[in-house]
Amino acid sequence: MKLSGHTILVTGGSAGIGLAFATKFLELGNEVIITGRRKSRLDQIKKNHPGLHTIASDVSDAASVASLAAEVREHFPRLDVLMNNAGVMVSRNLAVPAADLGALTSEIDINVNGTIRTTSALIDVIRANRGTIINVSSALAFVPLTSAPIYCATKAAIHSYTSSLRFQLQDAGVQVVELMPPAVKTELTEGLSEASGIKLITTDELVAATIKALEAGKVEIRPGQANQLHWMSRLAPGVINGMLHKASKPLIPGEGESGGGGSSAWGHRGGLA
Repeated sequence: MKLSGHTILVTGGSAGIGLAFATKFLELGNEVIITGRRKSRLDQIKKNHPGLHTIASDVSDAASVASLAAEVREHFPRLDVLMNNAGVMVSRNLAVPAADLGALTSEIDINVNGTIRTTSALIDVIRANRGTIINVSSALAFVPLTSAPIYCATKAAIHSYTSSLRFQLQDAGVQVVELMPPAVKTELTEGLSEASGIKLITTDELVAATIKALEAGKVEIRPGQANQLHWMSRLAPGVINGMLHKASKPLIPGEGESGGGGSSAWGHRGGLA
């Protein structure tokens, strides 16, 4: 994949992994649009990076996604790269009743439904421009981190969805790429310790590895420890699942030192993507 001269939309581009990719794409000579839910945050990013275009949009809201698509068609008709990156990760204790049954599925609404909605809303534009769709799943699509059970399930869903999407678009001239990051150093992974065997990489390292893989034409990108987790899930699933459970058990609300509650929000897009 040639990495300049594109019009690229990055959802969840206001922080972490999304912002790191957006600024790199801009540096490489692309027109880049980022979305996020907080306009104030987007305004600050625009001030720091005036070359970026910003659109306030919430992928969990169907009407907001439809509005985003309409704006893209009007102002960015040459859009040829969609990076579905928006997502949240929440620590949850499944052994106790959820206080808010609506909020219980927030990760599904954003991580899964948001990706599906945004892709569908813009698929005709991407097809017309014979473009590329990049879905950000996670190494946790293969092995679950016990403290974030619903998050991991959403990433497994995105992995399956992306595979089907790739087959359905294989004759349409559209490339479908899946990026499966390992643990990345952002606000989202503050509770993880490398002493547990989980190696965290920086956003710069993730972006560099991904850019290299995109240039090589890879459609499944598993940087760093993500590739190890992929193969361990096949060769010794019990071992790797047990290791991740031990590493993340203190992060389960009510299990670790912080205690309390049935869920705990880790923040917006960025870490164990």
